[in-house]
Amino acid sequence: QVQLVESGGGLVQAGGSLRLSCADSGPTFDDRPMAWFRQAPGKEREFVASINTAGDSTHLADSVKGRFAISRDNAKNILYLNMIRLSQNDTADYYCALGPVGSYWSGRVYYWGQGIQVTVSS
Repeated sequence: QVQLVESGGGLVQAGGSLRLSCADSGPTFDDRPMAWFRQAPGKEREFVASINTAGDSTHLADSVKGRFAISRDNAKNILYLNMIRLSQNDTADYYCALGPVGSYWSGRVYYWGQGIQVTVSS
């Protein structure tokens, strides 16, 4: 079984930084692309960032370019989302996602994490 568990969320002041982590308990972490999504209260889920299996190719949503970075440590089975210069617009529940076996993120989600809250105060 695959279980994705996010951590590192919480309350942060505007302009601050936060790093989210997603740990995979399953055996296939190192052969699947991964991504981060977020969902603000009353809004639809939106794509944030993705990373290929090898960890050397990433894509970011326009709203977070220059502020967020996605990375992974395949030896530790951990996915990261480093966030800087946070604003109230970044307040949302953040979810990590695991794709099907392959090299690059295609948009298809095979597994979801349980989600973790990020609240940015003024």
